Amino acid sequence: MAEVRVFPLSCIVQNYAWGKIGLDSEVAKLIASSDPLGHIEADKPYAELWMGAHPKGDAIILDNRITQKTLGQWIADHPGCLGSKVKDTFHGQLPFLFKVLSVNIALSIQAHPTKELAAKLHAQFPEHYPDANHKPEMAIALTPFEGMCGFRPVQEIVAFLKNVPELYALIGNVAAEQLERSVEAEPDLRGISIALRTCFTKMMKSEKKVFVDQLNMLVKRISQEVAAGKDITKSNGELLLRLHSQFPGDIGCFAIYFLNLVNLKPGEAMFLGANEPHAYLHGDCIECMACSDNTVRAGLTPKFIDVNILCQMLNYTAAPASSKVFPSMQSALDPCTYVYNPPVPDFSVIRIQIPPSMKQYTISSVDSASILLVIHGEATATSTAALSEMILHRGSVLFISANESVSLDLSSAAGMLMFRACCLL
Repeated sequence: MAEVRVFPLSCIVQNYAWGKIGLDSEVAKLIASSDPLGHIEADKPYAELWMGAHPKGDAIILDNRITQKTLGQWIADHPGCLGSKVKDTFHGQLPFLFKVLSVNIALSIQAHPTKELAAKLHAQFPEHYPDANHKPEMAIALTPFEGMCGFRPVQEIVAFLKNVPELYALIGNVAAEQLERSVEAEPDLRGISIALRTCFTKMMKSEKKVFVDQLNMLVKRISQEVAAGKDITKSNGELLLRLHSQFPGDIGCFAIYFLNLVNLKPGEAMFLGANEPHAYLHGDCIECMACSDNTVRAGLTPKFIDVNILCQMLNYTAAPASSKVFPSMQSALDPCTYVYNPPVPDFSVIRIQIPPSMKQYTISSVDSASILLVIHGEATATSTAALSEMILHRGSVLFISANESVSLDLSSAAGMLMFRACCLL
């Protein structure tokens, strides 16, 4: 019998506390749609759906003709499914982890290390940095999605220093004036970067009693202004109060004055390379990343934090929020596909948007293993490498080996929306 090279997956759910609750979660909705017998608990958080072969969330193969239970086991026995370039470049491993995230409470102020730093941290502190790989990642909004990414233009930070005296008190006159001078002088990117690093590090390393006192004063002042009907936008008050309600007394609340607030519409993305400070705040997204679990955290989290490492490793480049929206490119060969192709070799994501007028569609072959997720729509899928028809619908996840195509007969009048993770070397 011919080898099965296209098959459905049952994927692992992570019920982290920050996830959206019950069927408010896109993760839960996808699970419920994909498995009518699955039970969604109304008061339980559904934070992440892991689609891949990571040891902490290895997908289960739903094909009784395949003896290997998990995707990781199958790839280990059939490394040719990855494609020759991917197999050789990534030593027989699937190089990416594909996810859906449903964020209700802010994730930590964090950044991901370079490969070199990841290897060093793993060797020194394996209990906190569990593998030696880097972790570039991309988030693509499924619903309106809110996050922080990269340092704000320095002019915006200086304006907050003038309007938020509690922040100024943490940073101090010397560092604040250094940042102000870097704006007034002729553009000097290195000088701005040094001043920005000094200010951010000074804030993040403040003594706990000092920053908690200042934060409490700030929250009290903004709360009184809200009660008096005053405008609190110059203090970024709405976000400050929201984060403080989630993480009272946390230094990460002050990071909103340094980091860009990025609001993504469905289909828009942001790419988070090595050393880029960021935090997810609210919403549902597709996420794809190098297959790694390395994160350096410094606030808005009950997990292990490493302020010294974070402040040392960050990329202190100031840029507007608009520059953090990562573009997709429509394919010249297929107008239904839009490619998000980040500047790393580990992964790319393809958005497949099939209009209602189209009743047949072919998912093209690529020289890489890929994982396909159906967001909405229904179709009957056929492939010579699947050996039988498969019904795809909302929540279906399909593994497609390298150089295999899949034909779809659409049964939905609303078209289809799918996302496909692969490695376009």
